[in-house]
Amino acid sequence: MTEVTTRYQQLADEFATLIHQGKIKAGQRLPAIRRVAETHQVSVNTVLAAWQRLESRGLVEARPQSGFYVRSVLAEVATSAPRQLKPRELGREKMALIEAAFAAQRNPAYTNISLACPQHEDFFPTAKLTKIAASLLRRRPDIISKYALPNNGEPLREQIAKRALYSGLSLSAEEIIITHGCSEAIQLALRVVTSPGDCIGVESPTYFFLFPLLAELGLKAVEIPTDPRKGIKMDVLELMLKERRISALITIPTVHNPLGFTSSVADKKRLAQLAQHYQLPIIEDGIYSELQFHTPESPAVKSFDKEGWVIYCTSFTKTLAPDFRIGWMMAGRFHDAISRLKGLSTLGESALLTSTLAEFIANGGYDHHLRSLRRRYASNMDKVRDMISRYFPEGTQATRPTGGFVFWAELPGKINTVDLFEQLLNERICVTPGSLYSLSDHYHHALRLSCCYPFDERYRYALRRTGELACEMTGIPPQDFQMTAAIPLGEGNSEA
Repeated sequence: MTEVTTRYQQLADEFATLIHQGKIKAGQRLPAIRRVAETHQVSVNTVLAAWQRLESRGLVEARPQSGFYVRSVLAEVATSAPRQLKPRELGREKMALIEAAFAAQRNPAYTNISLACPQHEDFFPTAKLTKIAASLLRRRPDIISKYALPNNGEPLREQIAKRALYSGLSLSAEEIIITHGCSEAIQLALRVVTSPGDCIGVESPTYFFLFPLLAELGLKAVEIPTDPRKGIKMDVLELMLKERRISALITIPTVHNPLGFTSSVADKKRLAQLAQHYQLPIIEDGIYSELQFHTPESPAVKSFDKEGWVIYCTSFTKTLAPDFRIGWMMAGRFHDAISRLKGLSTLGESALLTSTLAEFIANGGYDHHLRSLRRRYASNMDKVRDMISRYFPEGTQATRPTGGFVFWAELPGKINTVDLFEQLLNERICVTPGSLYSLSDHYHHALRLSCCYPFDERYRYALRRTGELACEMTGIPPQDFQMTAAIPLGEGNSEA
């Protein structure tokens, strides 16, 4: 990447932030290109390239003989669900819906615009990982003829310990347990810190895979009201802790799935303090933490944990190699018990796969890869929000995630997105209805969408068709009706 290329991307990101913060408002003209070039000491072509990048992200539009203007910005989801503090169990109807969503997501004939799994080699350093794995097999041909024993993967654990400093974690390789993805890490944590019949606090809405997992372990979910911008309602949580209503908490405080928020540092500190005061095991899911859009990265709750009550779980599946299913956890006071359970259940992880990841990270390619990935997802996020403002019913709101590639949209009017989900399946398009993310009766008007796919014609058509069908079902036209009619499909949103 050349210095000029880097500079225009930085300039575009700088002005995108100003737009997101409302410092340059919808309808306002961007500063003159020559003035920006002089102020930032770059060429006119660099500024023009930055403005064109903002245009491709749907943040600005060019007006003939006038300049570049900020487009109307999609409203953010601002309200949270009402209190719903009853313990709940997964019912058959909800489980059937989860299974139907999984079945559609696995079907390659469907265009998926909601699955939180990047499915294209462009999002991963596939060639480099393949080269490293082949080199390992040449140098150490016996690596695949040995059993993966418990507490293995030392080279990877050493690299993880070095990188953990970015999340504010100071730890040794011996404190890390390698797992079969983040899901196994969460499951191991639950099996150690809970007993059948316990009530587990979760955010509302939350990642729907947690519900069948809790049900399988005989646990009940207690949904805690969660602000779509700030995170879990801390005062409600503390009240529940005083009343001893939950035995543990599962939280995604950094780049939440599905809302996309990152809790403030103050709230993260308070969470750690509450865990210590009430001796509450907190299972912190940090799987999206390396995909934060802004630097410095927000630290983990675990970084404020003084007595080991926070169990930090994460994985490389979203950033490096999904099929490797390599995750890790830092279990604090529960380390020995979880380490024993991991050894008894699945022994260890593949030496070939863990060593491949360790070499890739040690060679310095991971940071460059993450920078590219974050930039691409941030760009895709803006493009999707732009398309929602063009094609979805007027009054639609969407979260503005702090990282990652999933976000939450709420539709106006009377609509059940389960009906929308089922109708779209007939057209081989897969979305995820909001009701999956809660065991309550809320979120029937919501959708989770994902932008971890190539922003190509197939994806754009599926997103536009979803909006059109939502307009038909609500009887509400899109906000940008005139523009929708004027812009043919596929124009104005090409990949930068």
